[in-house]
Amino acid sequence: MRTSKTGPTRRRLLIAAASAPALAGCDAEPSPPPPPDPLQPLLDEALALAAAYDRAIAADPGAGARLAPLAADHRAHAAELTKVINPAANPSSARSAAPAAPASLREAEQSAQRTAVAACMAAPADRAALVGSIAAGRATHAEALR
Repeated sequence: MRTSKTGPTRRRLLIAAASAPALAGCDAEPSPPPPPDPLQPLLDEALALAAAYDRAIAADPGAGARLAPLAADHRAHAAELTKVINPAANPSSARSAAPAAPASLREAEQSAQRTAVAACMAAPADRAALVGSIAAGRATHAEALR
């Protein structure tokens, strides 16, 4: 049954009415943001470790020659991780209250190395080399602090 000779059929009107709620979904809330990148904890640790070394150097300037290269390594790791995680972003300046004493730095390095090893095991092939390199660097730092 037509509503008019040139207008839509009853069937077309019913189909249009039934699809209206589906079209209204376009105005629904946006989807939630994607989960954080799995390498974000490594980036956060790299920044925290660099800050911890800076505090240790400030507390004992004589240790600067020994500790500054390790802090620089962590900054380099942070820069590379930032490139992989979000190429348009700069490393955040978020700093945690990581310890500053050499013994505490060694413990922080060991903990961060365990995190990096776990991340390396779970990382896809295109990220595994970077994460493995970071894990090796952290292990080396822990030994250098003996």
